[in-house]
Amino acid sequence: MNRSSTSIVRAAALSVLLLLPGCSGSGSVSPTGPPDIADTTSPPPGAPSPGTSATARPKPESPSPTPLRTTAAKTATCPGGECLTVVLTGDLLLHEGLWEQAAVDGGGQLDFGPMLAAQEEYIAPADFAICHQETPLAEPGGPYSGFPAFNVPPQIADAVANLGYDACTTASNHTLDAGTAGLNRTLDTLDTAGLEHTGSYRTAAEAAEPLIVDTGEARIAVITGTYALNGIVPEFGWQVDQLDPAVMIAKADEAREAGADVVLAAVHAGDEYADYANAQQQEVAHALVDSGRFDLVYGHHSHSVLPIEKYNGVWIVYGLGNTIAAHLTPDIRNTEGLLVEVSFEQDDDGGWQGAGIRWLPATWNGPAHRWCPVAAVNLEEMAALGTSCVSTEADAASRQRSKVTVESMGAADAGAVEWQGQ
Repeated sequence: MNRSSTSIVRAAALSVLLLLPGCSGSGSVSPTGPPDIADTTSPPPGAPSPGTSATARPKPESPSPTPLRTTAAKTATCPGGECLTVVLTGDLLLHEGLWEQAAVDGGGQLDFGPMLAAQEEYIAPADFAICHQETPLAEPGGPYSGFPAFNVPPQIADAVANLGYDACTTASNHTLDAGTAGLNRTLDTLDTAGLEHTGSYRTAAEAAEPLIVDTGEARIAVITGTYALNGIVPEFGWQVDQLDPAVMIAKADEAREAGADVVLAAVHAGDEYADYANAQQQEVAHALVDSGRFDLVYGHHSHSVLPIEKYNGVWIVYGLGNTIAAHLTPDIRNTEGLLVEVSFEQDDDGGWQGAGIRWLPATWNGPAHRWCPVAAVNLEEMAALGTSCVSTEADAASRQRSKVTVESMGAADAGAVEWQGQ
């Protein structure tokens, strides 16, 4: 999407703090070895914050729909008519090995573009593409730090913007790793790069205003929440969106009142390096869908590919894995991720309905940490050229691992398809 045509509509919203137990972050990667899964047991997801009612307000009347357009592109997941496409990717999690490689790629200057360059053909055509900035961004010259308290090179923001991303979520267990100064600096950096953002905030006024992005096709709202802050207590209760379904539903109501046509929920939760959605993830996602306010629920945090489910007619992408990372923790699953395209089709009344979903598995476990897709169509193309991401065998294994996980909650039977080209 052309970010120059993007406008943000803001509406007053409920801002409530729910502090959940901290989690262990991922290590700073290695291709093989046993999982190192942290205990992420949390209180019941629907429980209210102290002093806060968990009762959702009645659903407001829908605003006038966006007028029917004739220019929206058709895709493999929306073949019938006017289509809005949203592309989602996982954690941007910069470890030391990545900025060392960026220095090599930039001839001494940090350049993350080459690592992610292969994403552009999938990101650029989307009406709306959203990333997840997992950690604080440092000053351009550093100092930088990795796990457990991240403060990473800000040059990643320009690299992401240049690929065609429109926005990034910022609520995670690492959001406050560099304190209030780091949080504010991160948002300033995203602003400079031309990336919209939500999940963490510089002021109470920002926190009270759900992000709504006008793509030209529709107005898309993004509502976020993280299950923990690694034990860090925010300086202000409104600084980071906490994972509270009642609060997220209230914010979705505010977004609808402000004119949002499509509302997305981004859930930062899960067990690290897992291949399943844990109880908290499922309970939260189902509660959000059951509210009737959300058109899509998706997640990140586990640093591994998780299942896709269609629940009560709404797609839930439980975990996108990483977009890029270089963990020291030896688990093959933290070297894999998904790029997911979800499409929405416009009806005769101008409203938008979920139409389809396709998923693209990827790895960056090969030389120089290059993001590299490994869908069946990519494997065929690489075989014809005599190339690979890691090796022919490793690429095929990565694709199969992701496929089994993605489809483990009935996604294929519900209509989710592996990416087969533009």
